[in-house]
Amino acid sequence: MKFCSTSNKNIQVSFEEAVRQGMAADGGLFVPETIDQLPENFWRNFPQKSFNQISVEVASHFLKGSLPEEDLRKIIQHSLMFDAPLVKVESTIFALELFHGPTLAFKDFGARFLAEVLGYYIGRKQEEITVLVATSGDTGSAVAHGFFNLPGIRVVVLYPSGKVTESQEKQFTTLGGNVTALEVAGTFDDCQRMVKQAFSDEEIRLRRTLTSANSINVARLLPQMFYYFRAFQQIPLPQQKLVIAVPSGNFGNLTAGLWAKKMGLPVDRFVAATNVNNVVPEYLRTKIFRPIHSKMTISNAMDVGDPSNFPRMMGLYNFDHASLTNDVSGYEFTDDETVEAIREVYRTFKYIMDPHGAVGYLGLKKYLANSHFPSTGIFLETAHPAKFKETVEKSITTSIQLPEPLLKLMSKEKKTICIKNDFKELKEYLLNSD
Repeated sequence: MKFCSTSNKNIQVSFEEAVRQGMAADGGLFVPETIDQLPENFWRNFPQKSFNQISVEVASHFLKGSLPEEDLRKIIQHSLMFDAPLVKVESTIFALELFHGPTLAFKDFGARFLAEVLGYYIGRKQEEITVLVATSGDTGSAVAHGFFNLPGIRVVVLYPSGKVTESQEKQFTTLGGNVTALEVAGTFDDCQRMVKQAFSDEEIRLRRTLTSANSINVARLLPQMFYYFRAFQQIPLPQQKLVIAVPSGNFGNLTAGLWAKKMGLPVDRFVAATNVNNVVPEYLRTKIFRPIHSKMTISNAMDVGDPSNFPRMMGLYNFDHASLTNDVSGYEFTDDETVEAIREVYRTFKYIMDPHGAVGYLGLKKYLANSHFPSTGIFLETAHPAKFKETVEKSITTSIQLPEPLLKLMSKEKKTICIKNDFKELKEYLLNSD
């Protein structure tokens, strides 16, 4: 299968080239040329299939001819060494826990798969490549750990100074080795803008081999489909309409869910739940896409004012607003509402949500309150609540223990290079550092 640019469908490349380039030369994002329904035999014995089996079959649908099947199996086996359990919260509402990987966030699924794929391609050609990534929190740690000390790869992480939690920051600023953290005086949108500029800068492209590990890289996005199928497999109730609420910032997670639906996953409705950075819910209501300067919230990984994956979402629906809103509803919530949700769900159901999962839960509840059909609801818990220890503890007035991986990091010294939110500084670093 070929992968084409969202800006020009005539720009088509192989999967390997899409992974290597990260972004198309015209500034578009790579998407599969077609997204077809899975064959009927995929659903045979579906309840008995392992998570890895499901993942291989879904990935093969796109990557047949790009990777030998045996190599794809090994890549998935090495990258998916943890589950995505569905946990009952209310009678017909479940949390899909995506934080059981090494950095305790859903980004582990995509980052580890991308690292395995890129390592596979680079290892065959004995070359060097720079992975450039912007993070608003969890992406940086997942990518840094996924690529840590891989031969031929160096990782450069840009993050907004003072706008990620201490535990998130420690996860990618204490590794050293082939990982460098650039602490940017600005917002995540500034970091994301600078990364995009680097990919379109001719001098950098000539002197450095760059790829992206943000969700702009299609290999980060494809494996995020896997856990939607895994969630469906675990639903214990008689089949009702299925509603999945996705806490959203850059909208890669929701895009992956929509791709899964296009492949035949029976989801009746997706809910795009955001914090006050509400660009997409506003578009769903008004048909106007108006990027904003991102605002800082307690759900910091969603503090995105110009979501990169919006063109992928719209392209899937031929840029037709009505078609998109047939499948997606959108709502936004304040920090106060988020804190109250964390408090009430813990008080009533003894389940601890992180701020991002809480936004997803609120979106799900709001949609279900206005729905006239019995539904099974799933919201995505995208990060371990301990990564937001201070916020969560204030909300539930109960202390929570740091998991061992985080506890070990907190005493380590962070190592960063501070730069302005100025592309010239990033360019100088990329061209002059070894």
